[in-house]
Amino acid sequence: MQPIIIVLIILVVLVFIALIKTIQVIPQASAAIVERFGRYTRTLNAGLNIVVPFIDSIRNRIDLREQVVPFPPQPVITQDNLVVNIDTVIYYQVTDARAATYEVASYIQAIEQLTVTTLRNIIGGMDLERTLTSREEINAALRGVLDEATGKWGIRVNRVELKAIEPPTSIQDSMEKQMRADRDKRAAILTAEGIRQSQILTAEGEKQSAILRAEGEAKAAALRAEGEAQAIRTVFESIHAGDADQKLLAYQYLQMLPKIAEGDANKLWIVPSEIGDALKGLSGAMGNFNPMAGMGGGGSVPKQTGGNGTERREQPPID
Repeated sequence: MQPIIIVLIILVVLVFIALIKTIQVIPQASAAIVERFGRYTRTLNAGLNIVVPFIDSIRNRIDLREQVVPFPPQPVITQDNLVVNIDTVIYYQVTDARAATYEVASYIQAIEQLTVTTLRNIIGGMDLERTLTSREEINAALRGVLDEATGKWGIRVNRVELKAIEPPTSIQDSMEKQMRADRDKRAAILTAEGIRQSQILTAEGEKQSAILRAEGEAKAAALRAEGEAQAIRTVFESIHAGDADQKLLAYQYLQMLPKIAEGDANKLWIVPSEIGDALKGLSGAMGNFNPMAGMGGGGSVPKQTGGNGTERREQPPID
């Protein structure tokens, strides 16, 4: 009985193994290559698949999702004979699992070497300055060459990015000094422009202030002149309305004489002849009153007659 039990156990194990090899579950976004006696038979897609056990075998399982592969820095010589290290990143996707398995031995290594050679050809036609400022151009050229070459491998290159471009240390120092000098120059220009603008604004402010001050003074002078004219007009109208005689005019003139005689330089002043007539009338009305007594210490004042009918009286200096 024991040998029979052992045989049954062996048969059950073989059946279990056969079932495992018969049923193949392929994950989503994956594919599997099936070979029968070493020859390609079919490609298994995502889901449950049935194969012939011990006859069909799974050669390769391939991820159909987009892959990201960074490549190590590669030394590249520019057109002006400078060595720069360039890091690249490739975004690719397997579109044909059979071609990716049988058309190339290792598509990752093939893509890397193709990227290096293409990058050297592109950078070799550019100088350092253009290399540092033409990333988009380099990316587009790389993507075009890689996509064309990897199409027969069942691979589509979606994007190519230059992660870093590192020039030699000496060139980096020179570039930093140049950039620092440019920044200092721009800062000096901006400072000078700011000072110039500030001076312009200050000058414009002073100009506007002077204009406004002059306008204010002119308006004030005009208002003062208008007020004085109005006052003179009012006084004249009042005098004219009151029908003032010569006595009143002489009295007003006597009140103004001290102001006319103020100052050491006022040695000569003009007295109208009409005022003299008024003073005579006022003297006759007030008695023996000398209107010039207080001006010169009781002395007489020389009388001079001008050509226009006015009298000139020269007052002695006031001590």
